[in-house]
Amino acid sequence: MADPKGFMTTPRQDWPRRPVEERVKDWDEVYVPGALLPIISKQADRCMDCGIPFCHDACPLGNLIPEWNDLVSREDWRAAADRLHATNNFPEFTGRLCPAPCEAGCVLAINQPAVTIKNVECAIADRAWADGFAPPRPPDRLSGRTVAVIGSGPTGLAAAQQLTRAGHTVAVYEKDDRIGGLMRYGIPEFKMEKHHLERRIEQMRAEGTKFRTSTVVGRDVGAAELRSRYDAVVIATGATAWRELQVPGRELRGIQQAMEYLPLANRVCEGDLETSPMSAAGKHVVIVGGGDTGADCLGTAVREGAASVTQLDIYAQPGAERDEDAEPWPTYPKIYRLSAAHEEARDLETAPAADADARLFAASTLRFTGDADGHVRSLHLVEVDARRRPMPGTGRTLPADLVLLALGFSGPDRQDGLIEQLGLETEPRGTITRDVGFATNVPGVFAAGDAARGQSLIVWAIAEGRAVAAAVDRYLTGSSRLPAPISPYDRPMSV
Repeated sequence: MADPKGFMTTPRQDWPRRPVEERVKDWDEVYVPGALLPIISKQADRCMDCGIPFCHDACPLGNLIPEWNDLVSREDWRAAADRLHATNNFPEFTGRLCPAPCEAGCVLAINQPAVTIKNVECAIADRAWADGFAPPRPPDRLSGRTVAVIGSGPTGLAAAQQLTRAGHTVAVYEKDDRIGGLMRYGIPEFKMEKHHLERRIEQMRAEGTKFRTSTVVGRDVGAAELRSRYDAVVIATGATAWRELQVPGRELRGIQQAMEYLPLANRVCEGDLETSPMSAAGKHVVIVGGGDTGADCLGTAVREGAASVTQLDIYAQPGAERDEDAEPWPTYPKIYRLSAAHEEARDLETAPAADADARLFAASTLRFTGDADGHVRSLHLVEVDARRRPMPGTGRTLPADLVLLALGFSGPDRQDGLIEQLGLETEPRGTITRDVGFATNVPGVFAAGDAARGQSLIVWAIAEGRAVAAAVDRYLTGSSRLPAPISPYDRPMSV
């Protein structure tokens, strides 16, 4: 605890964002480059060294947050990087993409703004790369055992890196043409520039991990055949089966799933396309769904030059403060948050009829109507009460040339035949069944991440990857020294 009075004398200061008018004209990250390091040591000083750090419990990775806060406050960046990487393979990902449940569990947050844990994490990760504190760590010797990891999202990459470092020969199979899963084609560039991802992939290649892209297991290579070629298989395909909206007019053209829209915008940033065939340019856009994926669509549509963008959230607008009765500290509360995309929409007034920024709260879609050519032109909605029951006399119509459905995901996609070919058992909600050791009903086949847990956060995905790696290592060798931060049945803190 470098400054025992830091939490009393230093106010919270977040990494500043670039001006809205500037950042919506490009796809660079929204934060001011170089503006974090000058403030971060003082922000780390705000950590109370509270003795019972609930931030540990709020973070499924068990990040050593008070330790690296203290090291950052003393500007010992090498030691801070060592502490951070001891529990997290990819802190530059979580430092940009995680909603920071650790900050909700910060003891200081009981009656003050929490420590900027997420910013400190990002600063350490970026400084580690800049100063050469994140070199490849190839194993001293090989075990002679082989593992196939299906899926290259955060779970698959974390599992692959841990198993490679343990000495096993690991190949990652990815259905897309580039590694990264949703981090590659789902997360917009303005939230995380892809050079952060490329840097980790090159580190993993140098450590010995092999990558097989454009390979759909179950179609391009049989799942049973793949199992026979490896000593163990980890299924980390994610939960990509999107939820549908069954209302009249859904068949109209111009109504797309968010994960049909976002990858095309990312491919433009990758240089694969000059413009997206689903571009929002000049269109009235309505996003159905109030979560992070909807916000990603919002920021993307704004940058593409949409005529208007409105986001519908079926829940009522939350308050600015935690409801201590329903969501007491240290749980992660549902409060009104202003993401970078919502800030942009508010300042640019992309949705004049919205309740706040670009969002209409307590709004449920009734139907779509289109023109004579079968293209959507309007979305009809109604306000709902707390039990999602329509409220009479609240119907409204929004112009809609492009509708994006961001309603979440139900489980792994079954179209590739992977689950059926292996004969995997599944849960009623569609996720893959596994036991306490991450093992499926098929010997040598393990399941981790959203494919088994269901849709979750990136920090849980990485924790799953680390934990399943320990389980696979134990299966292959009889014991394991790899960390296992969570079990398959752990869940976020709740009342």
